[in-house]
Amino acid sequence: MTTTVTALSASKAGAPFETISLDRRDLRPDDVRIDIRYAGICHSDIHQVRDEWGAALFPITPGHEIIGTVAEVGADVRDHRVGDTVGVGCFVDSCLTCEACRDGEEQFCVRGVVQTYSSRDYHGEVTYGGYSRQIVVRDHFVLKIPDGVDLAATTPLLCAGITTYAPLKRYGAGPGVKVGVIGMGGLGHVAVKIAAALGAEVSVLSRTDSKKADGLAFGAHAYHATEDAGVFDDLANHFDLLINTVGAGIPLGSFLGTLGRGGVMVNLGAPSEALSVPAFSLLTMRRAVAGSMVGGLAETQEMLDFCAEHGITATIEMISADQVDAYYDKVVSGDVRYRAVIDAETLRAPAA
Repeated sequence: MTTTVTALSASKAGAPFETISLDRRDLRPDDVRIDIRYAGICHSDIHQVRDEWGAALFPITPGHEIIGTVAEVGADVRDHRVGDTVGVGCFVDSCLTCEACRDGEEQFCVRGVVQTYSSRDYHGEVTYGGYSRQIVVRDHFVLKIPDGVDLAATTPLLCAGITTYAPLKRYGAGPGVKVGVIGMGGLGHVAVKIAAALGAEVSVLSRTDSKKADGLAFGAHAYHATEDAGVFDDLANHFDLLINTVGAGIPLGSFLGTLGRGGVMVNLGAPSEALSVPAFSLLTMRRAVAGSMVGGLAETQEMLDFCAEHGITATIEMISADQVDAYYDKVVSGDVRYRAVIDAETLRAPAA
């Protein structure tokens, strides 16, 4: 037996959203049913809805930044109870038995992680995400939201938070480490806040200085407009770690030149075009380019707890369901400061 809920759906690539009735499965023994309160808009939602990465499954209901309340639990669920405030991020299932899953890196599941939307689960069913009034998720993939946090502003941390926290932790951001954050949009502004809370010396590298006041307020020690003449010369060999949050191509050679000996640039953005890396930018000073894709469930919970302890949330614009199409364009043009979050209670059932 299924439960019918209201959701937003795009019927084909680039189509506007429609309000639909969506069937959610009846609970399996290890399932949790969640009444959604907030759903964040991630740039990857836009890439998928516009089929810019290819292989999107239509019709599509996006959303992998989700906070809500437990409405029902399956017979075998022990860690979540009705009434708990919980979150769901980018994945809703994995095999839990392969080496990656056993290591707590479910995102690299050998069998194939099941994404929150536009993915086929292990039963062959298509997943539909958080632009909806309700979702059903396997209990292992449901996260506990710490008490006392701003729920709406915490919602983007389910993707933007863990996407930035994981590489900052892995590559040792902390006291004495010089971290440069490339781009200060939806990902970048969270990276600045987290890196600063970890104790790193944080600089923002943004095209212009239009967000300088915000960057410094978020905890950056310095702010550099990369369109200014001489900025790359001034920053030569300066950073230990670069976090590239930009979802479009950038001149990697210029940015790599700002890394010191053994420095690492971690790429988080996923532009549709290939990134070109000049070999001598790597050979000089033994630099490296790495990639990172969110984090496992344990690390995501660690991130949520860390952010709650340090008062970190995303800076958001709250929107209603009928504004999503317009906000997709605003996200792409960089006109959102800094993440858009949908109030799921504004989702109204389609007319009969």
